Amino acid sequence: MDGASTYKPLEVLGPEHEFALVNPDLQVLPIADKIIKGYCGRMLNFIELPEFTFGKELQLHVMEIKANKPFQSPSEFEETMQSAVSTLNGIVQKHGVMLLGTGMHPLLQLQDTAIWPHYHRKIYDAYGKIFNLNQHGWLNIQSFHLNLPYQKETDATQIHNHLANLCAYLPAVAASSPIFEGKAGPDLDNRLQFYKANQKEVPSVAGDVIPEYISSIEQYKRDVIGRYSKDLAAAGADETLLNREWVNSRGVIFRFDRSALEVRVMDEQECIKMDVAFACFIRATLRGLIAEKAELAPHKVLVADFNAVIKEGLAIHVSSPLGETARQVCQHYLKLATQYAEGDEKKYLPLVKRRIDGGCLSELIRAKVRQRAEKTIFHEAIVDVYSTLINCLRNNEPF
Repeated sequence: MDGASTYKPLEVLGPEHEFALVNPDLQVLPIADKIIKGYCGRMLNFIELPEFTFGKELQLHVMEIKANKPFQSPSEFEETMQSAVSTLNGIVQKHGVMLLGTGMHPLLQLQDTAIWPHYHRKIYDAYGKIFNLNQHGWLNIQSFHLNLPYQKETDATQIHNHLANLCAYLPAVAASSPIFEGKAGPDLDNRLQFYKANQKEVPSVAGDVIPEYISSIEQYKRDVIGRYSKDLAAAGADETLLNREWVNSRGVIFRFDRSALEVRVMDEQECIKMDVAFACFIRATLRGLIAEKAELAPHKVLVADFNAVIKEGLAIHVSSPLGETARQVCQHYLKLATQYAEGDEKKYLPLVKRRIDGGCLSELIRAKVRQRAEKTIFHEAIVDVYSTLINCLRNNEPF
């Protein structure tokens, strides 16, 4: 979203997607470097095409897809990013690779992958000096990031604070990580549980994941960036990680380089169409929250509800004044989004309603694997269901 300051608040959607590289047996293939070098003829960090870019991630078995410019139209978002998925699938299939979405790879053992060993490795080395990178919270997480522009400081703080409220409940509908290491995980959103703990050595880096309310950008730089930078320095961190906005690991962060707020709380979904649907849901809901000057819930309530939601999902009882359960809160937000949706946002919101009514992708996967496991071993049930999810991504069809 370079040059996002030229956009009005919430005018465009800037997506970033992460997909795993797997073989037909669902084994991870940590060969992102080989794929990039094979295409470019030399080792680079990314493959840049006219409309989108394919990049490396920390994990060698994951590649990122980013748009080269943000989208005003959700339909254009879907068309362009599905073209990106098809293009990358075409590139990786020469290596015997297929792309898989969702928030965590269901079979990966930590020794199955590795950390990017080439240019930019110094950043990962800096993290590794302070944190234990050999854990699922670093090596086995895939998220869908959404960048939303702001112009004035008042826009920025307003959007940030309303996002804090919305993001406490988003995992109830966006969780897609029910299984890891070949077993059903204890939580509905296992990615976020691992994510919460992956920087526990310096807790201020991620805070409570749900961001604290702010009154100004100056306060944010002082109380958030300044605090974790001080704590990182005390822990012996390299200068590489100090006073960097992108080090903040909360579920919503400022990206000052692009005048945007980046939402990081969502698991990657099974297809681009669902990512677009959640992007529309977030933007339309924010529009409504701002227009109606919605009251902000106490931060401690949001944190408690968030922690409950990532464990239990839509059915969990919450403390929000908007509903007794996470499902009711999401229904409230969907009603608001429907009222304030513009243009072709409206055609995507029924997909979100389907997830609110019928369960998030984690719930759907869990049920399908359990059903399949009645007729075969659990490992084969996982492979069978996730093979369907590979096709969901390839064909852009919701599960």
